[in-house]
Amino acid sequence: MKYIIVLLVVLTTIPTFSQTDTEVYLFDIIKKEKTIILNNQRNISNNKGYDNQPSIFNDTMVLFSSTRNKQTDIVVYNSKNAKIDWVTETKNGSEYSPTKIPNKNQVSSIRLDQDGKQLLYRYDYKTGESKVLLEGLKVGYHTWFNEDMLVSSVLEDNALSLVVSNIKKGTNHTFQKKIGRSLHKIPNTNLISYISKENKDWEIKSIDPITGITEKIIHTVPGSEDICWLPDGTILMGKGNTVFKFNPKTDSGWNTFYTFMDKEIGHISRIATNTSGSMLAVVSDISPEHIVQKQLDAYNAKDIDAFLATYNDNVLIYDYPDTVRYKGKETMRPYYDKKFKTEPNLFCEIKHRIVLGNKVIDEEYVTYSDRIVKVISVYEVENGKIAKVTFIRPQPDNDIEKNSENIINKQLNAYNARDIDAFVATYTKDIKVYNFPYKFLYEGHEKIKEGYTNFFKTTPDLNCKIKNRILMGNVVIDEEFLTINNQHYSAVAIYEVNNEKITKVVFIQ
Repeated sequence: MKYIIVLLVVLTTIPTFSQTDTEVYLFDIIKKEKTIILNNQRNISNNKGYDNQPSIFNDTMVLFSSTRNKQTDIVVYNSKNAKIDWVTETKNGSEYSPTKIPNKNQVSSIRLDQDGKQLLYRYDYKTGESKVLLEGLKVGYHTWFNEDMLVSSVLEDNALSLVVSNIKKGTNHTFQKKIGRSLHKIPNTNLISYISKENKDWEIKSIDPITGITEKIIHTVPGSEDICWLPDGTILMGKGNTVFKFNPKTDSGWNTFYTFMDKEIGHISRIATNTSGSMLAVVSDISPEHIVQKQLDAYNAKDIDAFLATYNDNVLIYDYPDTVRYKGKETMRPYYDKKFKTEPNLFCEIKHRIVLGNKVIDEEYVTYSDRIVKVISVYEVENGKIAKVTFIRPQPDNDIEKNSENIINKQLNAYNARDIDAFVATYTKDIKVYNFPYKFLYEGHEKIKEGYTNFFKTTPDLNCKIKNRILMGNVVIDEEFLTINNQHYSAVAIYEVNNEKITKVVFIQ
């Protein structure tokens, strides 16, 4: 079902600095007439564990936080010689969000001590010597307005507040509650941008730290909160493997800036650029597809330890929709260890693969000595490990597959024609709709008409294209690319077809 997009937002982010397996990538930004190319991709952290929160020190050097010896320190990468130097090595503490202090050879950074104390410090760039900048404020994120004033996201009452501090005068003023972590000087202005979370739909706003006057710029890309600014006033914002752009002077909404096809870049969590706009730093979790592929390679190599190493210790394995098969990766070991040892011809081939967010959906053909087993596997990846797998095992049948695909194509054509009667006619009267794996949403023709009639009438540019399709028996899984009111979205839907009608739809988000 080509559904009406419901834009979801995540809960307010509190700066707990969770240690996930992330990497920092650096690109050269090359402008060719009206097009922009990201060139010379390099992993500048290349370190197992947490590498995050980049800020560009100057046109050749990038600061970020990196884990070593069970703590997180400040690192600087020099693009001239591709070398890393450690700025700090703080005993009993870790540093986060390193930022250059204007007009000084110093860096500011949040230090989180092992006893839980969290304060903003200044560090000498060459010696690493430190001094507290703001006593009494639990700063989570910050940016400098000038060498005497800074704007911070400060933890207050289990949320972040926007605080402007004058270091010289020793004053702190709170301007707004419920903000995000992304704070930036807006190029060629005396303004700071921040993310307001006062309302359900988050907003990028500007503030004059002197007067406190704020103005809305645009809503964020839904569910995303990290931005950076190019020198011409263009905002960049990452979500998934895509960077979006918006220029308040020329654009009416968000447009795609760049989509990463590299499997190494999966979920963009941070983004930064330098003042000249010649470099872009991106932080990404390891791509879910990369993790699932490692699992597949270990499976085909029959390497039980490498296979299990791709799974979370507490992984849950289900038979669709919600029957638990295994709890924990060690409960999987006896079954797979025996299979690897007793099946010399064991091999899994992927016929189709769909990737959406942290989910990878594979159409798998597993060859045994005496048979071929077909299965659809839905992998969910968290923090660089497979946290959940759901196996869907419809009975393959070529005639059923052809009939099922015909029905889904009729539904697709009716959707794109915005023909509500033809659209509803492709479903059974008791059609049931779920969110994956088995969260009931609604059922019946009347609910479909209620949701789609006005939607069809008020969305003249409505269109859905199928990027990828998995067919197995009476199950059809579509990766859909939707255009809705000049905005583009990706979605996945699982359809079950019986007696030439759609009887069940499951949305994967």
